[in-house]
Amino acid sequence: MADEFIKGLGIFTGAGLAWMVLAGWYRTPSFESQQQLVAPIELSDSATMFDSLGVLLMDAFFWFAILGALTFWVLIPVVRQASEAIEERAG
Repeated sequence: MADEFIKGLGIFTGAGLAWMVLAGWYRTPSFESQQQLVAPIELSDSATMFDSLGVLLMDAFFWFAILGALTFWVLIPVVRQASEAIEERAG
């Protein structure tokens, strides 16, 4: 169980850090703003391919952090418990 926890924690912190860095670049209009990291994305017409890639990666890191942590913290332990329960009933 401890190895699933640390894998989930590693995914959550690593992807969360990457999301925070990209959100700081693309979702923070000003550091005096009350909407840091959650403001709508405002890309100008001169946005490059790297800006588009950064926004795409920001969303990917967010969902990877959430779904990756839930997979190792909830889904895998539930599947293991269910398989053990099924084996106990069969045996």
